Amino acid sequence: MDIQWYPGHMTRAKRQMQEDLKLVDMIIELVDARVPLSGRNPDIQQMGNGKGRLLILTKSDLADEAGTKAWIAYYRSLGMQVLAADTRQKASLKRIRPLAEAACREKRERDAKRGIRNRTIRAMVCGIPNVGKSTFINSLAGKSMAKTGDKPGVTRGKQWIHLSGGLDLMDTPGILWPKFDDPEAGEKLAMIGSISNNVYEDEELAWQIIHFLRTRYPGALADRYHIEETSDLKDAELLAEIARKRGFIVKGGEVSTERAAGVLSDEFRSGKLGRFTLDQLPEGTKKSE
Repeated sequence: MDIQWYPGHMTRAKRQMQEDLKLVDMIIELVDARVPLSGRNPDIQQMGNGKGRLLILTKSDLADEAGTKAWIAYYRSLGMQVLAADTRQKASLKRIRPLAEAACREKRERDAKRGIRNRTIRAMVCGIPNVGKSTFINSLAGKSMAKTGDKPGVTRGKQWIHLSGGLDLMDTPGILWPKFDDPEAGEKLAMIGSISNNVYEDEELAWQIIHFLRTRYPGALADRYHIEETSDLKDAELLAEIARKRGFIVKGGEVSTERAAGVLSDEFRSGKLGRFTLDQLPEGTKKSE
């Protein structure tokens, strides 16, 4: 698969973010815990140089728990403030304020020398589409302050949300980067639903999901669909077998692999197939015990 998706509004959003960075002390970058590397926009990383940084691994309830722990250890080894959270649960976000303080420590110390103390921290919340930025903000605010949706591209313009405890958040639209140098990154983002389904074929994406699961999480397909994951079957043949097991039969007795592809993608993204982490740690990284 060769997936490239960069709507015109993302170019405008990027320019606006570059301007708005002058107004904030730090960046809170939200990254889907299933793609803790592929889901990080390199443009955001570059634009945020010199700003305090806090990395939130969202949708951690859908990611492989061991994988999430390994990625947290990796990012902390780089000196980053990082937290895994289910953004729908306010309880899992209690550490945001102290982590934001830690991320802005150097700036706060400079402010203190100038006699400026206890100033509100202004943070830009950003990430790729469909990563849960608005849900994150609403959970922190305790009410619906930002628009949410299960499709990429719901948030269009910036919004300021003033929270108690001296933390102001700027919501921003989800943006990708113009070209995926690594084609696997685009595939992974399509698999978790961060890319519009208008730019790929449903069945081709389903084959990618099947290949990933057979390779990295053998048995997941068998457990969910009661099929045999024999090595002699091709990915397309397994999709047809899933369609047969689910009773997706069309006129003439043929199986509807298109319908099976839609179901497979939905169940993969919703966690019904299990908890998965698509990215692996960089080669040579020492795994924490």
